[in-house]
Amino acid sequence: MNYNTGHRPTEGPGLGRIARYAWGKDYHGVMESRLRQLEAMILEQVPDTRTRVYVDTGPIMEKSLAQQAGIGWIGKHSNLVSSDHGSWLLLGEILTTLELPGDEPGTDLCGSCSLCIKACPTGAISEPYVVDARRCISYLTIEYRGDRESIPDDLASAIGNHIFGCDDCLDVCPFNLRADPSVHAEFLPQPGTLAPRLDELTDFTEARFAETFHSSPLKRAKHAGLMRNAAIAQDNESRAS
Repeated sequence: MNYNTGHRPTEGPGLGRIARYAWGKDYHGVMESRLRQLEAMILEQVPDTRTRVYVDTGPIMEKSLAQQAGIGWIGKHSNLVSSDHGSWLLLGEILTTLELPGDEPGTDLCGSCSLCIKACPTGAISEPYVVDARRCISYLTIEYRGDRESIPDDLASAIGNHIFGCDDCLDVCPFNLRADPSVHAEFLPQPGTLAPRLDELTDFTEARFAETFHSSPLKRAKHAGLMRNAAIAQDNESRAS
């Protein structure tokens, strides 16, 4: 599903940045609902077919399968790229025993472009098509569970004002600059996601965090993670001023 709503994050003093895919509702629920509807249609027409639905939740090499299915190709930033939708794509799949005609695999159109590699603030794209997750801002601000002291100073400084995820390598991709807009209203920015105020976030209790982000991907970082990220962003802004 395409999540490019055409909005831009608001930049300014005291503001954090949230990755574009997390501006709207949690894509897991949105996509699973659509896939379950399709699954029901398949089973209605072919009852003896076996199916299984995944949305970023199973041991599936989603990007590789998507390339083999002709949806796009894996770019030098390691994300899937579509010539129509760029990298603003969320992947889900239905595995089935139903025999279906195949498509031609996607062709790599990155060519000599290296904009994404140069744009990475931490140098996480160590070489074309290779990402060191330990240095990736998306990993550090979403999946990493350590405290501030466990993050090396050079990485913490490079995080800048990113408080959940990072789109820096995607923002410069030529295919993303001319990507088709999304038609899915579920991915429209929720209040506060385009311009999250750092001073407000650092005051969030666990209860307020749970209430505010219960239907948002931001809950993945957990309360402690988001508070840590907001504090890092504040420290970076203080040092820069």
